Amino acid sequence: MRAQLERRFFLILLVAVTIAFGLVLEPFWGAIFWACALTVIFYPLQSLLTQKLGDKPNRIALLTLLICMVMVVLPILAIGFSFAQEGVAFYQRIQNGELNPAATLDKIRGAFPTVSATLHEFGVNTDNLRQQLSDAAVEGSRLLARETLAIGQNAAGLFLNIGLMLYLAFFLLRDGAKLVELLVKALPLGDARERLLFAKFAEVTRATVKGNMVVAVVQGTLGGFILWVLDIPAPVLWGVVMTFLSLLPAIGAALVWFPVALYLYASGQWWQATVLIAYGALVIGLADNILRPLLVGRDTKLPDYIVLFSTLGGITLLGINGFVLGPLVAALFMAFWQIFMTEFNQHKLLEDDELQQPAQPDAPEQALVVQARMSSGAIADDQSQP
Repeated sequence: MRAQLERRFFLILLVAVTIAFGLVLEPFWGAIFWACALTVIFYPLQSLLTQKLGDKPNRIALLTLLICMVMVVLPILAIGFSFAQEGVAFYQRIQNGELNPAATLDKIRGAFPTVSATLHEFGVNTDNLRQQLSDAAVEGSRLLARETLAIGQNAAGLFLNIGLMLYLAFFLLRDGAKLVELLVKALPLGDARERLLFAKFAEVTRATVKGNMVVAVVQGTLGGFILWVLDIPAPVLWGVVMTFLSLLPAIGAALVWFPVALYLYASGQWWQATVLIAYGALVIGLADNILRPLLVGRDTKLPDYIVLFSTLGGITLLGINGFVLGPLVAALFMAFWQIFMTEFNQHKLLEDDELQQPAQPDAPEQALVVQARMSSGAIADDQSQP
């Protein structure tokens, strides 16, 4: 009785201390999460460098981290700086009257009278629509300027979080395999389940980044490039907006370049409008269909509708961190249900066959071991191709 009481009391203290530790780390959860994400993404490169250069964990982890900085961190900082500059300039142009969203919408509406008449027949009040779009443009630019100012005022905190992220990523790259084994021993879920879940975590993190982030960045870059070629103001700003809108399948980036093409057409710039529409449909639009199958295996990819809803929900709840956390939570949700169905179906088969042959109590665990090994094999194959 006393031993049972001591065990329960210890478990209560264990949970309390764990929660307290999580609260202590709460200001840095973003940095910790992105350090884990970068580690999972670049771990295949770490494994390849280990094969090529030998077992030199400190040097290889540092080299991998430097490559990560050159490929990811520095470009994001440069693009973010340009995005902030162009966003503030765009807001100032609206405030100074150099850019009038209402007049721009009137010009587009005047160039397409048939569309306005058709909308009117369906009961759409184009005057109200014009006012709503104009107000949305002004409010969006004001929000962008306000957030940019807030980030600028908290630049020290931003660089502190980036430094902590890179610092933690170094140790995760160096000691990641040992930490995973430690977690497998510590968590009370059964080794087979834990390995399956860790494999799913790595699989979905890479799939989300490669299949969503990379494709979105490519589409945004292609869109910003053509806007720069056509001398459209603030190409970096609209390129970043296209990157985020590319989360919407098929029509995401078109929500930016198509209205710009309409404006060019309404302004009499026919050839620029034609080039933009052709480029948007043939280059930007096809980037998703071409790149996604190459970057993400179909067996590791979540359904598009789950990716869409989980990503948008994650961003709504968690901000930019939800870009990856949303699909990750969805994937873990599916993984837990997959484990449940595997065990349930295995138990059902055992019950049906118990009169014909002796039951094997470890069969569900064996099924999970097979799944974990298959998932680990897929991850190992992915690690061989950074």
